[in-house]
Amino acid sequence: MPIRILPEVVAAQIAAGEVVERPASVVKELIENALDAEARSIRVEVQGGGRKLIRIRDDGCGIPAAEAPLAFARHATSKLQKIDDLDHIQTLGFRGEALASIASVARVTLLTRHADEQAATFLRLEGGQILEQRAEGAPNGTVFTVEDLFFNTPARLKFLKAEATERRHIDSVLTRYAMAYPDVRFSLVQDGRASFATTGNGSLADVLVEALGLDIMREMLPVQPPEGASAPIAVYGYTSTPNLHRNTRAYITLFVNGRHVQDSSLSYAVSQAYHTLMPEDRHPIAVLMIVLPPSEVDVNVHPTKAEVRFRAPEAVFSAVQRAVRRAVLGTSGGAPNLSGFAPHTTDPSRPWRALSAPQGSTQNALHLPTEDVGRYTQQMPPADQPDSMPDEPPLEQRPRSLPPMRIVGQLAATYIIAEAPAGMYLIDQHAAHERILYEQYMRDQARHKPSAQRTLQPFTLTVPPTTLRLLEEKAESMQAAGFEIEPFGANMIRIHAVPAALTKYDPMEAAAEVLADLEGGREAGESAFEAQLVLRICKAAAVKAGQILSYTEMNDLLRQLERCEHPLSCPHGRPTLIHISAAQLAKEFGRT
Repeated sequence: MPIRILPEVVAAQIAAGEVVERPASVVKELIENALDAEARSIRVEVQGGGRKLIRIRDDGCGIPAAEAPLAFARHATSKLQKIDDLDHIQTLGFRGEALASIASVARVTLLTRHADEQAATFLRLEGGQILEQRAEGAPNGTVFTVEDLFFNTPARLKFLKAEATERRHIDSVLTRYAMAYPDVRFSLVQDGRASFATTGNGSLADVLVEALGLDIMREMLPVQPPEGASAPIAVYGYTSTPNLHRNTRAYITLFVNGRHVQDSSLSYAVSQAYHTLMPEDRHPIAVLMIVLPPSEVDVNVHPTKAEVRFRAPEAVFSAVQRAVRRAVLGTSGGAPNLSGFAPHTTDPSRPWRALSAPQGSTQNALHLPTEDVGRYTQQMPPADQPDSMPDEPPLEQRPRSLPPMRIVGQLAATYIIAEAPAGMYLIDQHAAHERILYEQYMRDQARHKPSAQRTLQPFTLTVPPTTLRLLEEKAESMQAAGFEIEPFGANMIRIHAVPAALTKYDPMEAAAEVLADLEGGREAGESAFEAQLVLRICKAAAVKAGQILSYTEMNDLLRQLERCEHPLSCPHGRPTLIHISAAQLAKEFGRT
């Protein structure tokens, strides 16, 4: 085929594919334009997950009437003029591609009035072509309306996710910019319902209460530069206490000079700051602002500007790690401060009200008898000790998959020591209990046994907007698993029922753990989500490491593990036990 120059409309739609991946990409680009225009108030309205309508209204400086049509031309920008300007970028946008890309794949209207002009300019475009232009009356600022996104690119349209998923991505975008710019008033209305709002009072802490919830904010510590410091790299924000953590680094949110970035190295630096203070497979919640001279960072790396390069990456890594470590350990450099917000703690912008927080680490109560400490001289259970794990099918109905074991004791409140004819066994109590609960759950499902248990009284939880959207999207899966959840005000849910496995413990704490775990998981199809939900329920309900068990509890756990279909690993694939043979022990003691 001969080489040809692509038509302008085709080239524009190809370019749009790099910038406009989904409705949330449109929201991101238009919010960045509003912030670059020094807006103090930004309102976002969305319908149909952004496919039907996106409207962003700001009170920024507006676009002069003579320049409004030019704003939709490719590579048209007011933010740089020559290549050297890339070394000193202080705006969020600079390529001049966003408006052209958006207009090429949607029906767009623009209403903008510059502060120095008497009238506003109205433009209507379709597929990148200006169809109408006129003067109108309007206040200072800009209203950008995007309708029927991807109407002329059906291949892109069919790859969009469900509306609830797209709403969740939009929630995430707005929440991140509200964190980065707490002095700007943000509001989000999705399908006629207000889902997120900030006051614009300049307090990052107030924004995080709205974004993360008050319960999480009680466990956050302020990260601040040392007093009197004048280092070229400043790091500030909030990070969680060591007893608040997640199974993924997805909860570490980073901003460089007001720009949200994804940087695995810096996320690792945050996790490394908790070395010896947190399990290695767990990660903190953090919202950190990194400020350094624009000449020290290259933002022209990725079409969506989500990645940056540093001139001195080791220095930035070290600055982040030291700042977080200093916040966790406290200025004295001693033991970590686990009390959340101390009464004297202040926000960088204004004093923050004192919040009470639990001291030390917490765990779900097992609600089983624990009169002893897990060791008996004669290794015989008390006669009056009740069965601690009821509602199990009779063990004799299931074939034995492990040899019978005799309890010896408990090690570090985490491992059960047992002996059998083949030698010694160390059983991870948490992993073993996960396996037992998982197989019990699957048997109940196969027998169509109800998995839900109504609580004595409904309880409420504060959740981030993204979690709220996830629950809406996966409502059927949550109900099938045993959760009965309804919205209850802004960023709150009310739980009427939980999976039966969770009712033996603290259902409120266990439900919160399941929801937090789900939000950090990777996006997957419905069947994969349901499978992951079951695993997370079992994880939340299982006995925790560090929990002292009585002889009866250990004995019941082992008897059920011996009858599991797959007793050698937990549902996540970790081993439940380690076997040390009698021959290996003899060799270690020099008896062979």
